[in-house]
Order: sequence, then structure tokens, then C-alpha cells
Amino acid sequence: MPDPHAAMPLAVSPSVAVVIDPGDDAIHTHTALAAHHPPSGRITLHPGPGTTSETGLAHDLLAALGKPPLLPGRFPAGRQPAWEAATAWIIALPVTRLTVLRAHRLTARRTMRLLQLRALTGIHLTLICHRPHLPAALHQALQAADHTITTDYAAARRHYYGTPAAEPPPSDEPARPANRWLTLPALDRLVSYDSPASCTAPCTPPPITFRHRPPPARLTQQTAREAARRLSTTTAHPRLAAALAAALFTGASFQQLATARPGDYDDAAATLALHDRARYTDGCATHRVPLWAHVFLKAAVCFARLAPGQDQHLLAGPHDRIHLLRTAEEARIRPPQPPAGQRTGPDGRIQWDWREREEAQHYDAMLTTRRQPMARRDPRY
Repeated sequence: MPDPHAAMPLAVSPSVAVVIDPGDDAIHTHTALAAHHPPSGRITLHPGPGTTSETGLAHDLLAALGKPPLLPGRFPAGRQPAWEAATAWIIALPVTRLTVLRAHRLTARRTMRLLQLRALTGIHLTLICHRPHLPAALHQALQAADHTITTDYAAARRHYYGTPAAEPPPSDEPARPANRWLTLPALDRLVSYDSPASCTAPCTPPPITFRHRPPPARLTQQTAREAARRLSTTTAHPRLAAALAAALFTGASFQQLATARPGDYDDAAATLALHDRARYTDGCATHRVPLWAHVFLKAAVCFARLAPGQDQHLLAGPHDRIHLLRTAEEARIRPPQPPAGQRTGPDGRIQWDWREREEAQHYDAMLTTRRQPMARRDPRY
């Protein structure tokens, strides 16, 4: 992992809380797990047994955030940027409190990773040591960190663990099958044949004016909520999640999504700039980012700043096409599909370019029709 201090400014961090549970009392574990509630900004991390790797701890953290622990794609030197991804999601969600169980088993390097995470995010970090005394590795790692130690369960529950998460009220919306496809016309152009290029000079595009294609239909509140839920739980990769979210509110192609750089997202103005200097479609333009998509764009920006060794695409990169489509299919999100009589390929296979091929065939038919009268008048045809 590159030096995070050079990638992002340090956050103001509260002191680390160390809770001593000398008798390994189950009430500490039960209380900490009951307080786990990511929507409220509280995460309880229970590291998996049998591993001491730093990457393994990052995977555990991604799982605690409700995301698959593995990131798809190829990465420099074969190292997954799992810590960068976890940090980006914590900043974007945002998560304000992290409680770590079984902290007495942490190695010094694992503890330092957690302290780096705290420094970058400003998160309230609580380490629960289920032993009468701090082990040497934990004691050593905490020497350079401002920390407090308590053995009082009541104080730990009141000040550090957080209150148990309340059960959400029953929804008035009808239940949907978990594997039901979301068929969204905004994805019709995701695999378009256009090939816009990024702007090499600074570019401040005007608001989008759809000249050659209709604007994508705005998602209903219910559909937007369901799409956001699926993107949040299907991939831990901030760029892939943000790229699919952007496709849903821009209707842009994969190639145009790949033109975005970190500076093209304006969090304060809630806008995203996409580039098209050759004007394949609507030229360089700025799109409004709906509220449901903010978290994905914020996470993508944080990820780009934390992982400078990666290419500096904000959304999809040139080699992400297959991973993007696979992520969409895993989330059960697709464009409208052809009627049964027009399907090609194996049954059940998603046809991403059906609408593009249909439009291309219609255009070719129009050209053929126009050429026929000319051929009768001019022997050169």
C-alpha cells in the first residue's frame, strides 16, 4: 500500500479506546456485535481466525461493510488494493465508529493498519482485548498512538460500543424475489460502438443537452433504492460500483465512462463531467448526480486518491469492461432484452448490444433504400 499520508490529508482522530475484558466475558462480544449497524455508521469487526495477513484483515473489514471481500480485476504486482477500497467506503458511507473484537490476537502490523485507517478517516477505533493484560504486539503498536484503557464494561458500552441497532419498521413495499432482474433502459448504450476520448487539457463542460439521443429515464425512488442496494452488496470495487451507478443516470457508454478522471466529480455541486471531444454523441458534458449515487462517486474519488499506483480513471478503466458487465450481471441488472424470436446465443445469456445492433441494422437498411434509386439512375451504382 502506498504511503496514505501522501495520498490524502489526515483526519482529526479521537484517541483509541482499548477495552480490557480479562475473563473473556461473552457479554462484551454480544454487546459489540449487537451495535454493528453500517447504516448508522457503526462497524464491528470480528477478524477471521487462523490468519495473520494484513490483506486478510482488509477482507474481513470489507465483509463487515457488507461487501464481497475480493476485488475483481488485475492489479499491479498482483496485490489487491483491499485496504484502499475499505478506506474509501468508510469515508464515503460514512462510517464513524469501528469496534474490533479479539484485538489481543492482532499482530503489530495489523494494528498499525488499523491505526493508519483511523488517521485517514477520523474513525472512532475501539480495540477489545479479551485478556487481563495487553499483549506485547498490541502494546508496542499503541506506543505512538493516543489511547485510553478501560476495564469497565458499563463505560465501554456507554461510550465506545454504541447502542444496539433498532429493527427497521416493516416496509409497505411488496417483497421482491432476491434474484429478480432489474431491466433498465439506461443501460442500452453501455456497450455502444462509439469511442470518445478523454480531454488532455483542462475541460469544464456545460450541462448536458441531449441532442442525438433521448435522456435516460429517471429511476423511480423504489428502483433507485434497489439498484443502490445491489451495487453496494455485489462488489467491493469502488470504481466498478460507481461506473454502473453513473451509467444509470447518464445513459453513457462504457467508453465514455472511461473518460472521467477524479477531478470530474464535483461533490459540492453534485455533478459528474464526461468527455467526448470528437462529439460522437453530445460532446463533453456535465451530468447531475442523483442523491442515491453520491456515495458511489465519493468512494471512487477516495479510491483514486488512495491508490495512486492504479491508473487514474475515476470510473471504468480500459481493462474493466468484462468485469463491469460481470458485476452488473451478478447484481441482476441488465438492459432490455430482445423478444424471444430475436434472441441469439445460449439461453439465459444477457445480450448487452441488442439495441445497438438493432439501430445499426435499421441505419444500414435506410442507406440501402436510398442507394437503390440512385443505382437505377447512375450506372456506376
